[in-house]
Amino acid sequence: MAVRTILKMGDARLLRVAQPVAQFNTPDLHALIQDLEDTMQDANGAGLAAPQIGVDLQVVIFGSGEFNPRYPDAPVVPRTVLINPCLTPVGDALEDGWEGCLSVPGLRGVVPRFQRLRYQGFDTLGQTIDRTVEGFHARVVQHECDHLMGTLYPMRVRDFSKFGFTEVLFPGLDSADD
Repeated sequence: MAVRTILKMGDARLLRVAQPVAQFNTPDLHALIQDLEDTMQDANGAGLAAPQIGVDLQVVIFGSGEFNPRYPDAPVVPRTVLINPCLTPVGDALEDGWEGCLSVPGLRGVVPRFQRLRYQGFDTLGQTIDRTVEGFHARVVQHECDHLMGTLYPMRVRDFSKFGFTEVLFPGLDSADD
C-alpha cells in the first residue's frame, strides 16, 4: 500500500491514548495493517504502532520472523498483528535492556521491562491471540503497546547515563537505521 511518515517525539499525536478497534476484517483495517508493515519494513523496525503513523487506533505490529539488523543480538520474533491488546506481567521480575524507537531516531536508552509477559488481543480477522513470552519478544510487545497509551520509551528511562545517541553508544551499528 504505502510507506507512511513516522511521527517523531514532540508530536502531540504520540501522546494520545489510542481507541479500540470496533470492527475486524474490514478494508480500512487491512489497508492500515499493510501501511504499518510497509512502513516498518522500510525503516527496518522491530515493531510499529498505529499512533506512530498518526492513526489513533489500538493496532500494533511487531516481528518479522527474520533477523533484524537494528538489534543484532536479539532472537527472531514472529510476525504478529495485535489489535486491542491486554498485557499481563507473569511474575514481578524486571529486566533492563537497550531500546530504540522509530519515533525517537538516533537515540537508545536502557529501559526496565517485565521479563515475562502474557499478551492477549485479536488478529486482523478478530481471532483471539493469547501468548506468554519472555525476553526480547516481551520487550518488543511492551514497547509497542506503550505507544497505544501515549508513552514513549524515554519516559521509562531511569538512568540517563544509559541514554544517548546510537552512533556514540553502539559505534558498530548503522545509526541511520535508527
